[in-house]
Amino acid sequence: MNGPPAWQFLLYAAATIVLIAVMIGASAVLGPRHREKATVEPFESGIVSVGTARYRFPVRFYLVAMFFVVFDVETVFVTAWAIAFRQVGWPGYWEMLIFVAVLLVALAYLWRLGGLDWAPRR
Repeated sequence: MNGPPAWQFLLYAAATIVLIAVMIGASAVLGPRHREKATVEPFESGIVSVGTARYRFPVRFYLVAMFFVVFDVETVFVTAWAIAFRQVGWPGYWEMLIFVAVLLVALAYLWRLGGLDWAPRR
């Protein structure tokens, strides 16, 4: 049987549970007890919020965010390829050209589809 014995895991689990209980108990005992109007209101950097948090963002916002993530991941791959350029040689160069070509086709498709347009359609 390889690995640590079961009692070590049980000791670790018990210590974790005790630590969590102590932290929750200390928070309940030492926490504030007053209730004022400003205490229950959420705020950001000391500024009391205005309006509701249930504001609906347009779908275009999420689409552009997803496009950003996709093309940001592309940047990570191209950067890793550029660092290892000498090791991958010509086969790596041609593979990267194909990768960038596929991404450019995807970008052209998104552009043609209107996924990158923020202005309303006429």
